[in-house]
Amino acid sequence: MKFLRRTAKDVKRVDHLEGIFPDWKEKETWLFIGPHDDDIVLGAGITLRSAIEAGVDVYALVSTDGGMGYCHMEQEHTIGKIRQKETVDSFKILGLPEDHIFFANIPDCDTTSYVGRRKAKPGEPAIKGYTGLQNAFTYYIRKVQPTRIFLPTGEDLHPDHKIVYQEVLISMFHAGGNIWPELGGPAATPMAYEFGVYCDFAGAPNLKIEADPQVFQKKLDGILAYKSQEQIASLVEGVKAGGPLEYIREIEFRFYSVNNYKDLF
Repeated sequence: MKFLRRTAKDVKRVDHLEGIFPDWKEKETWLFIGPHDDDIVLGAGITLRSAIEAGVDVYALVSTDGGMGYCHMEQEHTIGKIRQKETVDSFKILGLPEDHIFFANIPDCDTTSYVGRRKAKPGEPAIKGYTGLQNAFTYYIRKVQPTRIFLPTGEDLHPDHKIVYQEVLISMFHAGGNIWPELGGPAATPMAYEFGVYCDFAGAPNLKIEADPQVFQKKLDGILAYKSQEQIASLVEGVKAGGPLEYIREIEFRFYSVNNYKDLF
């Protein structure tokens, strides 16, 4: 598998998604993976909505349970359910049906305890008796069989974002093989892309998504659906200031082979 980085001169304005995403398939299936429930709409709401309008079969996977997102003490034990409902409402605004939204329910701000895959203990989020980010991501990649995966950049300072990034990439490897057959049959390796949420990319993005006013408003309304997050209004103002644009960066992902380096010597 090889994803090649294009230079800045190759950046194109997106008028038609099929015109700028390489190797466009007759049936495109996209999986957006967010460490937290609001990450996808914040960083890629325009891209997601544009894909739906282009006829792409779109799915979203929220990795954590939102349990650390409370702003008032009376919500400390209920915020997870509140945010899950807000997530469904947000994606509904963008046009994503509820049966295309998945929740892995890994404890919020505790992704370090769920790196990899292990037997689930009582009370832990489990799929087929196992828990862990690699267990969940492998399962959903095989379930959806995406042609492309989108996730926040691993350069983000939030530990959940860094961990989800690395766990998705290794899970793409797992999902393409025969390991853990109880999680489903092998999936073809999708192309992978990253988007920004809070922090910048490691290198320049190479895809530009530009929305019309209607799509941009859907993104803004989708963000505002997270009413329990009292800082969301300031985030909307930042998004407004940036305008109806999103930037996407292809992830350079290549398996090691001695053949990759023979021309150097």
